[in-house]
Amino acid sequence: MRNFMVKGQKQKYNHSEDDSKLKEECGVFGIYDLDGQDVASSIYYGLFALQHRGQESCGIAVSDTKGSKRNVSAHKGMGLVNEVFTEDSLEALHGDIGIGHVRYSTAGASSRENAQPLVLNYIKGTLGVAHNGNLINANELRRELEYGGAIFQTTIDSEVIAYHIARERVHTKSVEEAVANAMSKIQGSYALIVMSPRKLVAARDPYGFKPLCIGKRDNAYIVASESCALHTVGAEYIRDVQPGEIITITGDGEIVSDQRMCIEQKKQARCIFEYIYFARPDSNLDGVNVYSSRVRAGCFLAADSPVSADVVVGVPESGIAAALGYARESGIPYGIAFVKNSYVGRTFIKPKQSSRESSVQVKLSVLKEAVAGKRVIMIDDSIVRGTTSKRIVRMLREAGASEVHMRVSSPPFLWPCYFGTDIPASDQLIAYNRSVEEICQMIEADSLAYLKMDRLSQMAPGLSICNGCFTGEYPMDPPSEDIRGEYEK
Repeated sequence: MRNFMVKGQKQKYNHSEDDSKLKEECGVFGIYDLDGQDVASSIYYGLFALQHRGQESCGIAVSDTKGSKRNVSAHKGMGLVNEVFTEDSLEALHGDIGIGHVRYSTAGASSRENAQPLVLNYIKGTLGVAHNGNLINANELRRELEYGGAIFQTTIDSEVIAYHIARERVHTKSVEEAVANAMSKIQGSYALIVMSPRKLVAARDPYGFKPLCIGKRDNAYIVASESCALHTVGAEYIRDVQPGEIITITGDGEIVSDQRMCIEQKKQARCIFEYIYFARPDSNLDGVNVYSSRVRAGCFLAADSPVSADVVVGVPESGIAAALGYARESGIPYGIAFVKNSYVGRTFIKPKQSSRESSVQVKLSVLKEAVAGKRVIMIDDSIVRGTTSKRIVRMLREAGASEVHMRVSSPPFLWPCYFGTDIPASDQLIAYNRSVEEICQMIEADSLAYLKMDRLSQMAPGLSICNGCFTGEYPMDPPSEDIRGEYEK
C-alpha cells in the first residue's frame, strides 16, 4: 500500500504503470450454523465471492460452540483464496461458527502477520476479529495500549480494535457490550465481524462507510460485506446492518440489534466508490443495486457530455455497465472492444521497464474488428494517475479507431482518502492542479469528460454519501498524523 500525505508530511511512493487503477479494499464473512454443521467450506466460497475486494491475503477462523471456549482453528496466508486453501486445510477446520477475511492493505504492511482474521486468547476465552476499513485514530489508540503493556503482533489497525474489545470484555457482561464500548473509542470506517465462543457479533461504523449485510440459509445465519457472497452460498438476503448498529446472533437463532451508536441520517457517509467501482455489480448495498447505479452513471454522462460517435465501449469490468447506460441514453450502439485475460491475478509478474510488453497489454487486448475506422467512446470508472488510460487510448488507436473520446463515470480525484480506499496523495493524482483539457492532452484522447458532482447522489438515491476524494470535504476531520503503513514488496 501507499502512504497518504497530511500537512507538513512528505509523500513516500513508488509506482509502476499498473498502479494507475484503484486497489480494492477488504471483505469480511461470518457464519453461525445453529444445526452444528462445519462452516469452513461455506466461508471459503463466501470469500471466493468477495475476492474482488482483496487479493493480498486471506484467512478463516472457526470454533465449536459446544466445545472449549479456547478451541479455535485457523488458517491464513498470502495469496488468493484458492491458493491459500486446499481441500485438506479446509477439512482440518472444524466448527459451527466462523469468520473469514480477504485483504488488500490500506494500513499496515502486506505480510502474513497482518493477514486476518485475528484471533486473541484472553481471560474470557478467545476472540476472533475480521475488519474492513480504516481507523483515523489508530496510532493514538495503539500508543495508549502500548503504554498499558500491550504487545502487538501486527502493524494493522484491526489489532487495535481487537485489543480494545478484549479489554472491554473483561469488565462487561457480554461481548456485544464490549464491542459497543470499543466503538465509542474508535474513529473512522469499519465493517466488523467478531466471533466469540458462543456468539457472532457484527458492527458497522456510525457513518456507514463500509457495507455489511445479513443473510440466512436453512438454520444458519450469515454476515458479509456484500450480498453477492450470500447468494454464492445459497443464503437469502435479510437486510443490511445499519450505520452504527451492532447485531448479535445467538445460539437460539435470535438476531439482537443495538443501535446506540447511530447518528443522524444526514451525517451518514457511505463510500460512493462502492457503487462506482469496488462492489460486484450483482450486489445490493443499502437497498441500491450496484449494476443499476453504474448504468445510471453512464446515462448521466451521455446526457451531460454527449459526443458524436459510432460505438460505445466499456473498460472491463466496472466500465461496462456505465457504457451500457451511455449507449442506452445516447442511442449510439454498444460494442465489445476489449478482451480481458481472466488468468492475470495477484501473482502476475509485471514486465520489466526494459520490456516492450505493457502490463495493461497483457491484461487487455483490443478487438480490431470492433473499432477499426470507427469513432469510439470509451467509458472507464476513474482516472487516477492517467498512465493506464493513456495506454488504453493508444491501444484503440493502434487497432484503427479514428477517434477516441473518453468518458469517466466518476468526478476527478483531487484528494486522498482516509477511510480505507487506496487513493494516493494529491500530488500523485493527474487531476490535481490540471484542467480537463490538459488531462485530455496527456492521455491523448480526442475529448474527455467526467461525471458531474451533482450526479453522485443520484447514483445512490436516498443515501448520504462520502465524496471527500473529489471535494476534500470529509465527514469527519482527517488525522493529524500519517495513518498509513509502508508498503513492503
